[in-house]
Amino acid sequence: MNVPYFLARRIYADNDNQKKVSRPAVRIAIIGVAVGLAVMIVSVCVVLGFKHAIRDKVVGFGSHIQVAEFSMLQQGTDSPIEVDDSVMNVLQHIEGVKHVQRFAMKQGILKTDSDFLGVAFKGVGPEFDATFIQQHLLEGVVPKFSDKSSGNKILVSKVMADKLKLTCGSRIFAYFIDDSGVRTRRFTIAGIYQTNLTQYDNVMCYVDLYTAVKLNGWQEDMASGAELQVDHFDKLDEVENRVVKLVNRTTDKYGNTYSSKTIKELSPQIFSWLDLLDLNVWIILIIMMAVAAVTMISGLLIIILERTQMIGLMKALGARNPMVRHTFMWFAAFIIGRGLLWGNMIALALVALQYFTGIVKLDPATYYVSSVPVEVNVLFVVLLNIGTLLISLLVLIGPSFLISHIHPAKTMTYE
Repeated sequence: MNVPYFLARRIYADNDNQKKVSRPAVRIAIIGVAVGLAVMIVSVCVVLGFKHAIRDKVVGFGSHIQVAEFSMLQQGTDSPIEVDDSVMNVLQHIEGVKHVQRFAMKQGILKTDSDFLGVAFKGVGPEFDATFIQQHLLEGVVPKFSDKSSGNKILVSKVMADKLKLTCGSRIFAYFIDDSGVRTRRFTIAGIYQTNLTQYDNVMCYVDLYTAVKLNGWQEDMASGAELQVDHFDKLDEVENRVVKLVNRTTDKYGNTYSSKTIKELSPQIFSWLDLLDLNVWIILIIMMAVAAVTMISGLLIIILERTQMIGLMKALGARNPMVRHTFMWFAAFIIGRGLLWGNMIALALVALQYFTGIVKLDPATYYVSSVPVEVNVLFVVLLNIGTLLISLLVLIGPSFLISHIHPAKTMTYE
């Protein structure tokens, strides 16, 4: 029979004999653990949700890996590469690659009677994965883009539509200036999207791949590059290494050199900013762990001092110091367990409330999302519970040695 465990259960369940001080001490300890765990779980869920929401938006505009001409990736030039069916087939069969699509970029100006706006026209073909844009489409439809003909349809952001006072079905002129002079195209607004990622919403609009290629004066099998989506973001570097070995530093029939970059390399500022969130989470975790530990130490010390007579009686009956310490460590474990239960309930309730209602709003211009995103990772929640339990028990080992200084003869004088 585990005597310390049995005694701890009796002490924990003995509500009638609890003294006036120990009852609030236990409650404070439980509240400290519950609040600390709740704050940690909510913080982790918010950071995970925020990182994935922003990452998915950046990937939605630029995919996971971009294969393009070397000088375009390094210096931002408009140099094209050959992306015919054979190149697409090679890229599609790289292990870890889920989807491949071509794109062609062209700078231009959208103009109405009252205003104009410089934008980037992104030409995409029939293989374009419109899932991301479809999720953020406010009105209209995503047109069927083509690489064989021009449908004169254009997809613009809400920022552009508001600045130029456009709606779905509106017709607008686009002007393109290059060495051959000024060329004009007339487009019809097919749809309006909004992602709140301002650096893209301000400039990015979508047209047919055929239109962008023709405006650049390229051959039909040319494009600015190919975008690759991977099966799992965590294996991005592994897939990139395979792409580098297979594609990088090879040349096409026009003498252009293939190269590649990941989305992390293409948007380093955003991903560096997201990495800083991890540091903030660690700071919060350390502070909350400290709060839980301090409240538990204070509670245990008060309970030990109040149970001095009981400790003296146990020693007088032959109980050794380790046995008494184990009894109060078990008692502390019961308190921590109750705190963990309440902490999980509070945290998951708050996360669920935010997930289903979006009650906490944010400024999209600053945070790129309109409400606080949350994401529950079961493994992280379990690890936080285990970590809180272990750390709380470890910090109580020192205070528990106070029991060894309690002598039976002295405790018997108090009544």
